[in-house]
Amino acid sequence: MTDPIADFLTRLRNAIKANHRVVEVPASNLKKDITKILFDQGYILNYKFIEDGPQGTIKIALKYDAKSKTSAIKSLTRVSRPGMRKYTGYREMPRVINGLGIAIISTSKGVMTNKAAADLKIGGEVLCYVY
Repeated sequence: MTDPIADFLTRLRNAIKANHRVVEVPASNLKKDITKILFDQGYILNYKFIEDGPQGTIKIALKYDAKSKTSAIKSLTRVSRPGMRKYTGYREMPRVINGLGIAIISTSKGVMTNKAAADLKIGGEVLCYVY
């Protein structure tokens, strides 16, 4: 697999389209950090790290609206790819849907949202957009 982050986002996207409640993905430290951000921002209901075998898995409980049965995540878009990396400084931090969505940034201080990176005045690699 050449792009594990794209695979992670695609598994979430496919589970949402199929209206699954839980999705399992292979674990890595970067995927764990992205999952924590999605939970903190309210896009997923819950998550659990399962240590089995050399890699482990992440169980993610997806969040849906009770009445309309729509997902809290409307779109997951991969920005920086292995073929074309996308970096940004803190002054040019991307705004997703005029601040309603988040951009997940990999910085020297760890993985964080675009708002947290702008507050700390650090730039980094733009991993994905979520709204």
